[in-house]
Parts: sequence; C-alpha cells; structure tokens
Amino acid sequence: MKFKELVTLTSNMPCFSTSFLGAGKSLPQVRLQLDRWEKKGKVMKVAKSIYSLSPPYLSVRPNPFAISSILRPSSYISLQTALSFYGLIPEYTPSITAITTGRPWQVQSASGRYVFRHIKDSLFWGYQQQTIDDQTYFIASPEKALLDLIYITAGADQPAFIESLRLQNLDKLNAYTLDTTAERMNSKKVFRAVNSISSMMNNDEGFEL
Repeated sequence: MKFKELVTLTSNMPCFSTSFLGAGKSLPQVRLQLDRWEKKGKVMKVAKSIYSLSPPYLSVRPNPFAISSILRPSSYISLQTALSFYGLIPEYTPSITAITTGRPWQVQSASGRYVFRHIKDSLFWGYQQQTIDDQTYFIASPEKALLDLIYITAGADQPAFIESLRLQNLDKLNAYTLDTTAERMNSKKVFRAVNSISSMMNNDEGFEL
C-alpha cells in the first residue's frame, strides 16, 4: 500500500485499526509498513494495532469520544466525562472515561488518556449514538452517566461524595428518567443516592460558579 492510498482511505477517520487495512492483505506486511510511516512521522500509534494519520494529513479534527469507541467498540462514554460534557459538573476531565462489559483498561496516547471501567452486562444500557463530522460514538444519558458513577464508586451513596461532585445545572436532569433508571438498575446504593439527588433537585440546590 502506498501512503497516498492510506490517506485516501483514512483521512476522514479519527483513527483506524490494522485489521481495517489488512482485509485481503498480509497483516505482518501492513504492520511493517505502518511502523515505517510512524518513524517518518506520517502516522501516530494510538494503542496496540490502532493508528491515526499525523495532523498534516487529516481532513477532520479527531473527536476523542470517537477514538474511545474505536479503541473499545463495545463501550460508551459515561462517568465524569459525560457529566462534564453535559455541564453537570464544573471540572474539566483530562481523561476520557467510558463503560464496558469487558475488562478494565486504560491507555495513554498522543491523543489523550482513555480509561475503560467495567460494568456487568445487565447494566450495559442507557446510552445513545451520536455522530459529529461523520465521527460516531455512544454516550450515556445524563441520568445514566451519573448513576453509573454512583454504582461503580465505593461510598458514592454517602452525602459527602454527592456533595463533592458539585453538581450544577440540575435542570438538565429529568426526575422521571432518573427514577426509572434507578429502578431498572435495582441497586439499594443507587436508590439511596437518588433520594439525595432528588432532594437537591426539588430544592433547586447545586454548586454555582
């Protein structure tokens, strides 16, 4: 494969896998060619078997959420990353956090740090597909992102933890969706947290900048 052909195939993609390029070709040969292009600065290695074109050759700005979905196809953006995205917490989150039913995993690359947290199969829902600039990813609803965080974090049903989140813009949370999401998750810990969060919503409380 010539580099011009690679650019034609992948310039609109945030990143790509060796298996994507290896269809009908020798994978060892594809890996060798990518290694050569990486040394020349034409491509960047994002993770094992995942690459992206270097910025001069890309025709789109890579979306970190889309990269996360390529790194771990069976995953969705959630936890602090989704909460920050929706404006529910004031902090910028330097890592992209996602939920998966696979093993926990994290990777540091030139494009950022990606963290994948495990959740059991029965709780892998509550997300939707979004596409921006032809880059597709899956992201939890505001309510599911918050309750995912509560569910997987030790002591997260305690008032001190909920207060530490400094929740804001509580009008972005739907009370009915929050309750029905908690019911489907069927966790006493989540129920306790929702009672505290619902009280904050009813009293129009929340952290203000």
